[in-house]
Amino acid sequence: MLYMDPRINPYAPGAGTIPPELAGRDEIIEKASIELDRCRNGLASRGLCLVGLRGVGKTVLLTRISQEAEAKGFVTVSSETPENRSLPALLIPALRMALLKLDRISAVGDLAKRALRVLGGFIGAMKLRYADIEFGLDLGTEAGVADSGDLESDLVALFIEIGKAAGERKTAFVLFIDEIQYIEEEQFAALIMALHKCSQYQLPVILIGAGLPQVVGQAGRAKSYAERLFEYPRIGPLQSSAAKKALETPANRLHVRYEENALDEILSQTQCYPYFLQEWGKHSWQCARQSPITLDDVKAATELAVSELDANFFRVRFDRLTPAEKKYLRAMAELGAGPHRSGDIAALLKRDVQAVAPTRATLINKGMIYSPSHGDNSFTVPLFDGYMKRVMPSLI
Repeated sequence: MLYMDPRINPYAPGAGTIPPELAGRDEIIEKASIELDRCRNGLASRGLCLVGLRGVGKTVLLTRISQEAEAKGFVTVSSETPENRSLPALLIPALRMALLKLDRISAVGDLAKRALRVLGGFIGAMKLRYADIEFGLDLGTEAGVADSGDLESDLVALFIEIGKAAGERKTAFVLFIDEIQYIEEEQFAALIMALHKCSQYQLPVILIGAGLPQVVGQAGRAKSYAERLFEYPRIGPLQSSAAKKALETPANRLHVRYEENALDEILSQTQCYPYFLQEWGKHSWQCARQSPITLDDVKAATELAVSELDANFFRVRFDRLTPAEKKYLRAMAELGAGPHRSGDIAALLKRDVQAVAPTRATLINKGMIYSPSHGDNSFTVPLFDGYMKRVMPSLI
């Protein structure tokens, strides 16, 4: 029947793809909007760092907040931090684009052009320190500003110039950074210092970031005052009512409904994580022949969804692991979803805690696990314990 046509399947599982119904996130979107408006108006404001596991929709939220900020006239820069990439290499192309936007907003004033020259000096200095910087355009320089080669002092000077240029244009500069936990601690400290100085000088520069749970501790270690500079909203699975809305609303627009026990089964299988809701919604639509979508349809969809997650979402993370790391995660899975004490994991591996500590550390660095409290370990990927048991049926 036409309304179950796969060509109009409304669900959108994907990396950072905004779902057809962004349910349950209005509060955090409004919180970001308030902080951005306060920043632009020269009032005290705090940046946000959205914290949560994989699959909770942090990237989706960053995208939505960025879209709304752009529509309101903010100058935005969006970047995702890859592993083993320096912060200057990440920021330079984005900052150039932002400053060009500022320069086009008005023909009056020269602060945006000055900031571009300061960026040119910053690039020249950073190229001597970071081999991954590839930028060939000559932006000019502003002698003696942000060109010392010291990242912390130079980034402070650069952000101050950007803040002045944004203030001149009656707007604010908003830096959106995803996967922020991959920024090296020394470089993270420099970024925090630059944002802190802009806050002290009441310059309209603010960060909206997102990262895994360990980012809170990383920020605190980088600069002790980071807890006062940012708020860290915890982004978790949806409430049941919001999860049902995320499933039902897109279907209802196409005159398709779910049986109540079918919805309950999806919520049970997905634990209300947004990414998984989209996967189960997509496959439930494919398995159903007509409205309403039934419990049997969802059970058939579960086999397809799990198979697809195993082949893609879970597998790409598993393939990055060494044999020792796989064994560590398999031992965690043997104990359940978590969190689990390091000593209990080591005992299953028949090793001393200190012997497996390096493996634990690399898993944290890779973003596979985090420590919710001292000595505890949890998966950063929901449902990963089940996948580890499927892909490695035996612990030995």
